[in-house]
Amino acid sequence: MLLSLINITVIDIIDILIVAFLLYKFYQLIKGTAAIKVFFIVALIYLFWLLFRALNMELISSIIGQIFAVGVIAMIIVFQQEVRQFILMISDKYTKHGAFFNKLKQINNFSDSSIDAIVQACSEMSETSTGALIVLARETSLQTIIETGELVNSEINTQLIKAIFYKNAPLHDGAMIIERNRIVAAKCILPVSQKTNLPNDYGLRHRSGLGLSEISDALIIIVSEQSGHVSIAYNSRIQRIPNENDLKKEIVSYLKNERPEQ
Repeated sequence: MLLSLINITVIDIIDILIVAFLLYKFYQLIKGTAAIKVFFIVALIYLFWLLFRALNMELISSIIGQIFAVGVIAMIIVFQQEVRQFILMISDKYTKHGAFFNKLKQINNFSDSSIDAIVQACSEMSETSTGALIVLARETSLQTIIETGELVNSEINTQLIKAIFYKNAPLHDGAMIIERNRIVAAKCILPVSQKTNLPNDYGLRHRSGLGLSEISDALIIIVSEQSGHVSIAYNSRIQRIPNENDLKKEIVSYLKNERPEQ
């Protein structure tokens, strides 16, 4: 009797799967941030709203429906960074052109000599515990980030990178932006990640690098001023790199879209 009242079509199943997929991806995005608690509260309110509607409790379901509608708009405003990151993640993953053209574009953007210069600079700054924050731009526009710093517009070379991040240099505080095979700007301000589950030894540079990786497809290299350790941030992840060879492999594979999804 109950089964005869349930009329589920193929479209309904596809609808449910799409919604479940989007919710799961959004959950992955905000996991470990302050937004996760709000996400569960809103999900709980929505479930109650569906229950009241199914029971034909029109008054309470109407009130909760209005609250939910206003709440969704408020969430978009309050958590606009997470929403923007979610949209970027979907578009970056599913609307790219062919892999061959992406590889060709990335090879043209960063030459082998430029990558070697960046790796060498990071290795030498690591040995002297010189703090550094280097952003390697890909497809997402970083113009708003660039405008917060000082324009450099120079070719990439090891000595210049080290000179910019020298502790007494006027441009050392902030991030260096590298795109189209050139050092575009320095002393740039990056958004700080709100994740709460980071290791205690990760300072402001690490949080800033991770923050930019949450809203763009850039690869960010962080050299710790306290320990000299080198880390990279990408796709809302951050990991420590043990040596110079591994750093080069990570940069090359990520810039040329050869890095496997995790």
